[in-house]
Amino acid sequence: MEIAVAKRPIKYSVVDAFTDRPFKGNPAAVCLLEGEDKKDDEWLLGVAREFNVPITCYLTRVVYHDGDSDDDNCDKSEYDKKYNPVFSIRWFTTVAEVDICGHATMAAAKVLFASGLVKSNLIEFIGISGSLTAKKCPIRKSVDILDGTKILSNGSIYCEEDVHCRRDPADFFIELDFPTTTLVECDPSEIPSVPQTLNGASVLNIKKTVSFGDIIIEVSSGQNVIDLKPNYDELKGWKGGRGVVFTGKAPHGSGLDFISRLFSPNLGVDEDAVCGSAHCALAPYWSKKLGKYDFLAYMASPRGGVLDLHLDKENQRLKIRGKAFIVMEGALFA
Repeated sequence: MEIAVAKRPIKYSVVDAFTDRPFKGNPAAVCLLEGEDKKDDEWLLGVAREFNVPITCYLTRVVYHDGDSDDDNCDKSEYDKKYNPVFSIRWFTTVAEVDICGHATMAAAKVLFASGLVKSNLIEFIGISGSLTAKKCPIRKSVDILDGTKILSNGSIYCEEDVHCRRDPADFFIELDFPTTTLVECDPSEIPSVPQTLNGASVLNIKKTVSFGDIIIEVSSGQNVIDLKPNYDELKGWKGGRGVVFTGKAPHGSGLDFISRLFSPNLGVDEDAVCGSAHCALAPYWSKKLGKYDFLAYMASPRGGVLDLHLDKENQRLKIRGKAFIVMEGALFA
């Protein structure tokens, strides 16, 4: 198949989400498409493979002018003063399109807010899973557990006071508003056999998500989650939903509520460094167990990341709060 050269460069950024520093958290590529950039799925997947990061997302601005259809001639700065900006968004791994992705949505919001491409503090994204929003939030005045922290090998948090004293006044948090995910009982035939991955950990409970068919496995402690030894032959042998999530209660005194890891080798992501959307199921699960609605959660991948969560049980929504760091910017010519 012959691939035509792009008429104009397409801007991209690579962003580490759920972290305030490079090479931590979860990386995502963000590509900004214009209305005339009509790209088919093969091109979108090809670019995702070229980036070779967990998720590549594509944004196209949607401008509704006085209830009419898209109007690219509308002054976007003036438009943002009257309406919240809206972008269509699609997410691709290196092997497939996915229905929703928290960390790439946070990465997209970081690019739009930091670049000045939007003038509003609230962005709406329209994707396969419906409407999602990202809100720009100021840094809290009190010492924030997500800012300038290290997670020790046992899951506890070590704060560096000198880091807290050097806040960037232009820095900000991003708050995503996502739908929660319903959990149901898991049929025994659907449970993956992963004894080597468990590395001796005891299983306390197993559930399945309705939306994606993910398996949620609670083990006896957060330390057991940290100590998992993923065997990808085992995990690839499971032909269920998107992935397998292991979770456990955080150590007492750590400042955290629960710890998790997610493996999705069948989607081309052996271990998801930090998965926002997985917490749409984890937060309701832990809310029932802990009797609370606000959490600090840690994903214990080698890169690691902390998520500040608020469960709105009545409206079945989850606020996912974190930071993001833009690592690189450039242009696509394909």
